[in-house]
Amino acid sequence: MNPQKNPLPGKFPGTAVLWTAATLFIGVVLILASASPVQAQSSGDAQRYGSIIQYVFDSIQRRYVEEIDPKTIFEGAMNGMFNALGDPHSSFLAESEMSDLNDTTKGSFGGVGLYITAGELQSDGTMMYVEVVAPMEETPGWRAGIDPMDRIIMIDDESTKGLTMNEVLARLRGTPGQPVRVMIRRGENLEFPVTIVREVIEVPTTKYAMIGNTGYLKLLTFTPKTVERAKEALADFKSKQYKSLILDLRNNYGGLLQSAVDICDLFLDSGVVVSTRSRLPSETMAYSARNSTMVASEIPVIVLINRGSASASEIVAGALKDRGRAYLVGERSYGKGSVQQVVPLGTMGFRLTIARYYTPSNVNIDKIGIPPDRVVKYPDFTPEDTAVLNNLLKTNRISDYIKKNPGASTLEIAAFAETLRREYNLDTQILRRLIRNEQIRTVVAPVYDLEYDIQLQEAVNILRNGSYFNLMKSSKTLKILQEEAARDEEFAQAS
Repeated sequence: MNPQKNPLPGKFPGTAVLWTAATLFIGVVLILASASPVQAQSSGDAQRYGSIIQYVFDSIQRRYVEEIDPKTIFEGAMNGMFNALGDPHSSFLAESEMSDLNDTTKGSFGGVGLYITAGELQSDGTMMYVEVVAPMEETPGWRAGIDPMDRIIMIDDESTKGLTMNEVLARLRGTPGQPVRVMIRRGENLEFPVTIVREVIEVPTTKYAMIGNTGYLKLLTFTPKTVERAKEALADFKSKQYKSLILDLRNNYGGLLQSAVDICDLFLDSGVVVSTRSRLPSETMAYSARNSTMVASEIPVIVLINRGSASASEIVAGALKDRGRAYLVGERSYGKGSVQQVVPLGTMGFRLTIARYYTPSNVNIDKIGIPPDRVVKYPDFTPEDTAVLNNLLKTNRISDYIKKNPGASTLEIAAFAETLRREYNLDTQILRRLIRNEQIRTVVAPVYDLEYDIQLQEAVNILRNGSYFNLMKSSKTLKILQEEAARDEEFAQAS
């Protein structure tokens, strides 16, 4: 049985669209809803403006001092309309962008493996900067050490300020084997260049292993294969008599809405998982879980999230939290709660935000994110640390050390970190993690790294010390948390 949902209105046969509740890069193929016209405040105004646009187009064609390709005028007008929305997730897709999007939804493309979003927009709709949502594991961008929330401020010596998202994508993608040079800004002051060699990027899905008697399942993204691979992992855990489960959604940028719903089905046997709301009531949908659970209700579940957990991964985290099925550990998630529809126009197309999604407790997390039940953060850099770390990174000391000692042991890494601490007066824990991250980027990443991963350590400790069920009793839905935050803000303003 399919997830319960309100049907779309009448459909045009054979016309495909892409519906994404994730990022700029992944969609799910649906059937195009019939184009019932969106009612403007005044239908007369809509007709008048449409006539004016047609008049201006014809005038340029007939009278401009030089002959202009109609396609150039059309694309400029389309870009202008979408820029006027002030929405980084809505845009016109020229032929090259539409081709890139199609390549991505098929599962492979030539690129660097970074999921990005537009930073602050300027008045003309272009960006002040590009922000990394998350790197895909075992891709060139990931091996280069680029982190969630890093800003890309230059590409091949060209500033990203003033570019559109499509222009940025066109510059980052390209022929596998060809390098691209980016300038990264981390935090307020840390800047460093990175040269990345493009590869054929294939969208990965899952990693899993046992940690003692706990099943560890990492979902890298939500594709048509994710649910199948997750079921394989859960079957393996069951054969090994697992007693608890850690679901790792960190740096999971999102993916297919249906895949996220189907993952929730493995944990929930009924009830709403997520709902999407549009301006048109007929296009509002509610997705409910089916009776197809694989994780028994008595199995404790901890979900790991961080600032790189976005959209479809937030749907899963929000559903399991609101339904009281999982305890969340880590950092506040990214906060992308909108739904985009990609509509083909021949070889071109456009991407339009058509809805927002809501968790089971009726909360939209767009630009807010999901807070964990237990906050576990890595140390923040002070302004002084940032300046010192900038100097350290420019020396390539860490990367040079790993090149000479690729198989460095824990003790050797600790000794090198202590050497750097004495020279640079930085926190040893930060240095050990930087060295370890550099080491695992040079090889196939391990499924998990319990020694250096403090968020995973906390999840394992909760499951082992027997506090899980007591902690679940005090866990609050997102609705309650938002109401409490509103009351606190109101009280602060009053006082």
